[in-house]
Amino acid sequence: MSETAKVLLQDWKTPFGLPPFSQIKPEDFEEAFEEAFEAGEENINRIAQNPEAPTFENTIAALELAEDSLEQVASIFFNLSSADTNETLQQIERNISPKLAAYSTKKHLNPALYKRIETLIAKKDTLALTPEQNRVLERYHSTYQRAGAGLDAADKTRIAEINERLATLGTSFAQNVLADEASYKLLLQNESDLEGLPDFLIKAASAAAEERGEPGKYAITLSRSSIEPFLQFSKRRDLREEAFTAWANRGNNPGETHNSAIVRETVQLRNEKARLLGFENFAAFKLDDVMAKNTGAVEELLTNVWGPAKERALEEAADLQEMAQNEGENIKIAPWDWRYYSEKVRSEKHDLDEAEIKPYFQLDQMIEASFHTATRLFGLTFKELKDQDLYHPDLRVFEVFDKNGEHLGIFIGDYFARSSKRSGAWMSAFRSQQKLKGDIRPVIINVMNFSKAPEGEPTLLTFDDARTLFHEFGHGLHGLMSNVTHPLVSGTSVARDFVELPSQLFEHWLAQPEILKKFARHYQSGEVIPEALLERLLSAANFNQGFATVEYLATAIVDMAIHKDENLAELDPAQVEEKVLGDIGMPEEIIMRHRIPHLLHAFAGDGYAAGYYSYLWSEVMDADAFEAFEENGDAFHTDTASKLEEFIYSAGGSQDPAKAYMDFRGKMPSIKPLLKGRGLVS
Repeated sequence: MSETAKVLLQDWKTPFGLPPFSQIKPEDFEEAFEEAFEAGEENINRIAQNPEAPTFENTIAALELAEDSLEQVASIFFNLSSADTNETLQQIERNISPKLAAYSTKKHLNPALYKRIETLIAKKDTLALTPEQNRVLERYHSTYQRAGAGLDAADKTRIAEINERLATLGTSFAQNVLADEASYKLLLQNESDLEGLPDFLIKAASAAAEERGEPGKYAITLSRSSIEPFLQFSKRRDLREEAFTAWANRGNNPGETHNSAIVRETVQLRNEKARLLGFENFAAFKLDDVMAKNTGAVEELLTNVWGPAKERALEEAADLQEMAQNEGENIKIAPWDWRYYSEKVRSEKHDLDEAEIKPYFQLDQMIEASFHTATRLFGLTFKELKDQDLYHPDLRVFEVFDKNGEHLGIFIGDYFARSSKRSGAWMSAFRSQQKLKGDIRPVIINVMNFSKAPEGEPTLLTFDDARTLFHEFGHGLHGLMSNVTHPLVSGTSVARDFVELPSQLFEHWLAQPEILKKFARHYQSGEVIPEALLERLLSAANFNQGFATVEYLATAIVDMAIHKDENLAELDPAQVEEKVLGDIGMPEEIIMRHRIPHLLHAFAGDGYAAGYYSYLWSEVMDADAFEAFEENGDAFHTDTASKLEEFIYSAGGSQDPAKAYMDFRGKMPSIKPLLKGRGLVS
């Protein structure tokens, strides 16, 4: 093994355990993975063949520590392959993904290991386990069952084949979307092309063109923070249509990056796997292990929100049509027109202009606002660390301290869009909190795709961008504040339809006047956002919520349908969209937030497959949870914040999510605060 590959497997003597990125070479990952696979397999076999009677310590706790090397290599590799990839990493990802799936399958289908876990489950009431240990044991048993550990030999073989193929398909799907995003740029070359665009967007487009080898020109990319404001402000309807079409067709373009065949095979294999495991379809399989429990509960929620959301969206569409006609435009509103005319209607109804708002939302100030909120709620403090060994010069690193001033963890922010990064925003971990192997503190990262301002100028955000920053930092806090013993239930390792609660709940504090008055400052004058503008901004909070809810719900409904209805699995994704959206009466002026060919949540792995509804499920909880603060008349109410920390942010997956919510709130949530919060009911 090369010396540099060994670095990936070592216990680093770096400050705070940060990966030594400058010593890591992309070509070394494959060798490091192979070494980690071998070490993990040896440890797993040693546990499975232990002649001693199974105990929690020699089986479950041992499993928790058996794959430290593999988890370390994988955490670095998959973070880099998402946030700063290259051809070498992409080729290794194509090679490693099926091997990783095969390794995982072999572990979960190990009969001797499963027998030990079953033995412990059968006598768990006599083991004197702590509540967390009991939860971990139950999760191990469920995981192995759901992986197929109880199947016969032939079915196990087929499960293994399916898992490997799905891993390959998921990698190809994600890389195809990234290729479409990275290869596209709409070049704006003259004054006519720039008509209507505000200065902040022109500057960002100039920087994007420079980065893509087109100095002196202006480039609109498929990063959301580039294309959305372009669609919002550009007076050139032809260019809006061109850019929007490229955005909507990611993963759906002719040639090697077309994802239709991948989607169809993925859904068919998932259904086959679900049937082998005793479920009617993949959706039933997926929901059996989360809060919702069944498709009926999800469909009821989606249906209950779809009605009022669609009604509001149609009212909004009529307003846009009227605005276009009043301006003398003889057109029918199309999806590429929505944001443009919506901005005009918002300006008319609420006297708001994004170009007026954006100067008050500097990226650096919004980072400080998110930190300040965490300080007020949980007593956390942050200290920026300079001159750290990082994978890209744009990254910022902060040491995080708890309310007692003790080291809590490390937070990394990777905020800017680039062609080596997939689109979207997410939280991940280079290391998760645990106490089984000592007091291991987390290293958490938030990845964004904001358009970077030219050198020497501050990056300005939209209010939605700022909300995204708060959302991902909510996930970050969930990882940073974790206070559990076992890695299996650390941080965000919770039910998929519970994981968005801490992130979506944290968004509420951005809109608090106390936060905005302190941190929404003009990037040139330093003046606080004027009271009148703040009032207009907050009063318009529910503007366009019909559109936002419909585009989200459409994706969630299609995701659920394609994983539930086997007839749809035989169709081309475009046919699936047409049928499902036709059945629900999708307004023709709006498209799904994520069309199937680029729905990374569901097809670049199965994390949110039959689970995109989770954002809405969690929003029911987050709307209700924030009411706990409002009922006490204080958005930073100390006792409520303490309960939030204890039962939600620091508890990880150490207890059933429904119990965790009940312990915090004292009751289960209703849908009413959500509908009220989105302005869909009066």
